[in-house]
Amino acid sequence: MKFGGTSLAGIGRIKCAARHIERECAAGQKVVVVTSAMAGVTDKLIGWMRELSCICDLREYDSVISSGEQVTSGLLSIALQELGISARSWQGWQIPVITDELHGAAHIEKIDGHALHESLNQGHVAVIAGFQGVTPSGRISTLGRGGSDTSAVAIAAALSADRCDIYTDVDGVYTSDPRIVSRACRLDRISYEEMLEFASLGAKVLQTRSVEMAMKYRVPICVRSSFAVPDTFALLPVDGSSFTGTLVCDEDEIMEKQIVSGVTHSMDEAKITLIGLRDKPGISARVFGSLAAANISVDMIVQTVSGGGERTDMTFTVPVSDFDRAMQIIGAIKSDIGYDDLLGSSGIAKISVIGVGMRSHAGVAVKMFKALAELGINIQAITTSEIKISVLIDSAFVELATRVLHSTYGLDSKKEGM
Repeated sequence: MKFGGTSLAGIGRIKCAARHIERECAAGQKVVVVTSAMAGVTDKLIGWMRELSCICDLREYDSVISSGEQVTSGLLSIALQELGISARSWQGWQIPVITDELHGAAHIEKIDGHALHESLNQGHVAVIAGFQGVTPSGRISTLGRGGSDTSAVAIAAALSADRCDIYTDVDGVYTSDPRIVSRACRLDRISYEEMLEFASLGAKVLQTRSVEMAMKYRVPICVRSSFAVPDTFALLPVDGSSFTGTLVCDEDEIMEKQIVSGVTHSMDEAKITLIGLRDKPGISARVFGSLAAANISVDMIVQTVSGGGERTDMTFTVPVSDFDRAMQIIGAIKSDIGYDDLLGSSGIAKISVIGVGMRSHAGVAVKMFKALAELGINIQAITTSEIKISVLIDSAFVELATRVLHSTYGLDSKKEGM
């Protein structure tokens, strides 16, 4: 069971989380819990560090920001003990969760579950500080923002758990953002592949790395609401049937596959265009290699030949937070790669339709393009995979486009009075 920051935002919420855990213990489950920091705490800690230094030692950065999860794991253990449940808090280094040396965005290399198994067999609930591990050199490391989801799935995999329940402030995964699309529906089940696309394309329910790990180790994830009243919350069978929430599982476990399962959007996009780029082998590698060296991820890439075949125009997107750095890097290598002009824009959005049913149905993209054309919305770039189509549009139209596409693919719920 993993509880996010909003689910632990204060003593009242921590007591509620403890009652959810009590319910599972009463049902005979062996329970391991992973905690996030209280909502807002990690940002506050980062703010304090920035007051001291714009660029601080990442080892000390990890030491500071990992403390939020340490607090909640201890407080939740106390809350469980007050309910008569034997509970013990654990830090990442005590398990241990071994990571690489990439402080601030470490990757888990190994988890030794021996001590946890012993504790569970003695009847204890293990309450683990998420988001953190320990490097081979013995330093505290952190897994990047949202890393508690990854901690939870990794520990579930290491323990061969029946499932991993992610408790958050929503009661599952929806066909679109309910704040924008009032008729969005909660999905009962969604495949790992679809959830990975949802997570990477704007849905904030689960962290991308956690879904990747769940898919690799075939860990079923149940997304559930921590705000439901624990006493009336239906117990979840091991197979994930008949419960309120969304089960993330293998595609084969989903009886009826929708052609399109959802429509997502992301405002975290910036577009960069190189005009008149020399069209010769190695140029693309130089462009994207320079960005990769700066740890800047590139998403959509569109290239068109111009200038009699000797020149090309190249457009790609980067996270808006990396936009200024990316422009500086491309500007610095102009003499190496040779281009006429460098253009950039951050006023864009990415709209995506996702569904495993696309593999066996034609015309999904045409329906999207027609719907946007009827709204007078220009498509600036397109990218596709087996189960998703993404387009880049002006950010001013993102809400309208999301609602219309949601209706176009028949995803609207039949709510009363609507």
